[in-house]
Amino acid sequence: MVRCGSYSAAARALGYTQPAITQQMKALERETGSALFVRVGRGLRLTEAGEALARHTSAILDAMSAAQEQMNALARLRAGRVRLCAFPSANSTLVPETLAGLTAEHPALRVDLLENEPPESLRRLTRGECDIALAFTYPGLHEQVPEGLVEIPLLEDQLTVLLPAGHPLARRRAVRLTDLAGERWIAGCPRCRANLLHECAQEGFVPDVAFMTDDNLAVQSLVAEGLGVAMLPALVLNFMRHPKVAGRPLQPFSRRKISAYVLPEHLRIPATASVLDQLRTVAARKDGC
Repeated sequence: MVRCGSYSAAARALGYTQPAITQQMKALERETGSALFVRVGRGLRLTEAGEALARHTSAILDAMSAAQEQMNALARLRAGRVRLCAFPSANSTLVPETLAGLTAEHPALRVDLLENEPPESLRRLTRGECDIALAFTYPGLHEQVPEGLVEIPLLEDQLTVLLPAGHPLARRRAVRLTDLAGERWIAGCPRCRANLLHECAQEGFVPDVAFMTDDNLAVQSLVAEGLGVAMLPALVLNFMRHPKVAGRPLQPFSRRKISAYVLPEHLRIPATASVLDQLRTVAARKDGC
């Protein structure tokens, strides 16, 4: 109604008769106790009360949609189907081993794989678009997790400084951030970029970020060509390491925390529990990368 401007236009858009739409609007006005529309020429205009209600409409419809998606999710889980949303480096390391273990132990269990960086993966979980979300947090950033989610910690992933193979600091066992204050940097995803800025600020300098890319292979290729240095999690280097780069741990050690998140009611469903158990098993073999 608000977008269409008249009962007849709304009826055509929704596939209803015009009298049916009129009756629905009159019922809504009786329910609210206020007139919501006034006639202006051949169209309708919202009253002050109508405008107030319209401002809440989008949030109400979104909440109803999320509730329906969560109900659908419960039905899928009980049927042995789980939607797992993870960030790229988890999808390249933790997830394949998890799926292999699940296939061997629970061949009837179906896992649909989705990919998003946090915090979008957590938003998808709250909207009912996935059943388990894998996400990472950096201790120094104090990131907020949406209310109502259960966190299952999986592992601590050590951060590594990436240097061109011929860089003088590549001869060291570990590297301090302050040793890299004069270097150009290649920064990763927005959350990783924020952590880089935070850690450098803690050491008293602002990094010269020359390039930004979410592609881990592109980060390494830029470093390999001597265009800068980078900070990457060890989990990434476990499955992808450019031959012309050298990875060195930060000193003092810095890590990110990787966790699985679910809605509380999903914990009691066998399909979810099986996936979480297998994720814990795989993560235990990689903790401290």
